[in-house]
Amino acid sequence: MTSVSENMEAQDERPQISRPSDFKSLITTTSASQLLKSDLITEEPMSEEQKFDTVSSYIWSDEDNDEILETIDNDEPKEEAPTDRPSWANKIEYLLAQVGFSVGLSTIWRFPYLCFHNGGGSFLIIYMLMLFLVGVPLLFLEMAAGQRMRQGSIGVWKVISPWIGGVGYTSFMVCCIVGLYYSVLMAWSLFYLVQSFQSPLPWSMCPLLRNSSDFDPECERTAPTTYFWYRNVLKATDEIEMGGLPVMHLSVSLFVTWLIICISMIKGPKSTGKVPALYSVQVWRRTGNQLFLSMGPGFGSFTAISSYIPRSNNCVMDAFVVALLNLTASLTATVFVFAIMGHLATENNEKCYLRNAETVLYLIASGVLPAEAHPPDSMYHDPSSIYSTWLKSLPKQTKDTVLPYMTNCNIAHELKEVMEGPGVAIVAFTNITSVFSGSTFWAIIIFVLLASLGLSTMIGIMQGIVTPLQDTFSSLRKYTNLLTVGVCVPMYLGSLIFVTSSGSYYVNLLDDYWVSLPLFFIVILENIAMAWIYGARRFLADLIIMLGRPISPIYRWLWCFLSPFVLLVLFVSTLLHLSLKTITYLAWDSSISNEVIRIYPSWAKVLLIILIIITILPIPAYFLYTLIGVDFTVSMIHSGTTVIFKPEAKGNSPKSNPRLQVRKSQKKINKIDKQQGKTSLPCE
Repeated sequence: MTSVSENMEAQDERPQISRPSDFKSLITTTSASQLLKSDLITEEPMSEEQKFDTVSSYIWSDEDNDEILETIDNDEPKEEAPTDRPSWANKIEYLLAQVGFSVGLSTIWRFPYLCFHNGGGSFLIIYMLMLFLVGVPLLFLEMAAGQRMRQGSIGVWKVISPWIGGVGYTSFMVCCIVGLYYSVLMAWSLFYLVQSFQSPLPWSMCPLLRNSSDFDPECERTAPTTYFWYRNVLKATDEIEMGGLPVMHLSVSLFVTWLIICISMIKGPKSTGKVPALYSVQVWRRTGNQLFLSMGPGFGSFTAISSYIPRSNNCVMDAFVVALLNLTASLTATVFVFAIMGHLATENNEKCYLRNAETVLYLIASGVLPAEAHPPDSMYHDPSSIYSTWLKSLPKQTKDTVLPYMTNCNIAHELKEVMEGPGVAIVAFTNITSVFSGSTFWAIIIFVLLASLGLSTMIGIMQGIVTPLQDTFSSLRKYTNLLTVGVCVPMYLGSLIFVTSSGSYYVNLLDDYWVSLPLFFIVILENIAMAWIYGARRFLADLIIMLGRPISPIYRWLWCFLSPFVLLVLFVSTLLHLSLKTITYLAWDSSISNEVIRIYPSWAKVLLIILIIITILPIPAYFLYTLIGVDFTVSMIHSGTTVIFKPEAKGNSPKSNPRLQVRKSQKKINKIDKQQGKTSLPCE
């Protein structure tokens, strides 16, 4: 496409549709009876774009789809509604932008970790069920809304219902806060990428002590890759309370990250196993969290990206393509990480066997154990198979004497140890690059991939920030480059808190405990607004007209009943978990060279509550703002004053408001209902 950022500098003269205050008012004096007859709104000739709203929305079955399509054939023009909004040059660019946002570092960073710790196969079953029954319909809803309304998240939900116009502002704030800490994940990948241009790789062996030939004992007590992650990359403190200034090398990496994001935005988007676990509420909650964090509904980015695609685009298929590619990437990453971490766990288990053998040899030499306890020399060639055979062959009395001095070696325990912490994926990738020949080459390839995934997601998040700003303040379209820089600079400065020595603990705090609640709340309101306020039937009718092809009525049932129920359960369970459970984080304990679980201090929970309130506050605030406007209108009605709302003209050619034509569409719905002798609700 011609760069979206460049084209947006031209004026986008779309009608702005939200509250009565968005229109110029002509006030005349009249009686109350005349006021009611006038219906408050004058009927004006419809433009081509507005005719999308005039067909019946009575979607019950596939037969109704055919009836609507027949109506289109008879009454509606086939041409695409003209628009001044820039658009994607082709479908491939558009899909790459959507998939790039959805398939991000979260897919690789969190999915394998959550899969391992939440039932394995059960997690996958629940994830796929929720993906196709909840994720795809909501993804379709957001794509279709942006594509239909041709606006970003703030403008779209004002059009759907002014009462929940604050949803777009909440999505905007979520994008801002998530962008702050998500950019740090990309900065980590960039730092690893720079460190990959060395041979041998710096994480392949333990460093030597200064002025000594001995290895660092803190590193020798753990794996070199784990030591490099906590000590060289994060420079992690033992507790979150132990703060400090931003780490220099991560600050530089973060600056480069935001520089790349800024340049990419200026150039434009085209440059971008346990069955009982099925019944665990915690597994369902964590699976739902991962689904929404990985897929990305609620951020407003899908809506923003879709607002630049022609209305005739098949967004139903797009939703399935994005969901399937996200699932494929998640499963591929999980298989890869499990294979690597399984290999690492096997190696650690074999090291445990050898340490036990050396302990036995030392005790025999010391005279503590009898000579018949001597392990076979072949154990050093194949410890996995020889160790168990040797231990079983010992006489019972000798075995009872030996066992108290030995560590219990268990591969399941070792696997659990190496799979601790969300940073497990990065440790896995560094481990695999250390094993392969040509490790430098593979390290560069892998971390270029990870940095690219982070960049594509960050561009999607930035679209969720920049597009709503330009839709709300149209004058900013003239200064797109300046706006992009003006957003990136404060975002970089705000991100610095996450590259301090305790910064990774703040990343985990927000990613594990904060982001889910606002996202669930946003998507619940989006779902209810589209299904029960705007009307699922009318929205489906809009889409049938827009796409020119039938759409399965099952989406109406999913939007009206299943999705709201599942989302509400996830929201309540997440809220209860945050309220009743102790919030913890995985910290590095330098004294034992191991990860330990610590409890977040009380001020961290207060910080969470403040952030949740701040992000959700625009929704009730905008509701009250709209309510005040409505009260003003009603008071004028009671005083015998007629308010005839007319859309505000822009430029030389006034454009009437599509929302003002809703009444005609509703009349057709009411006419069909009357013929069938029933009164219907939006979702019935």
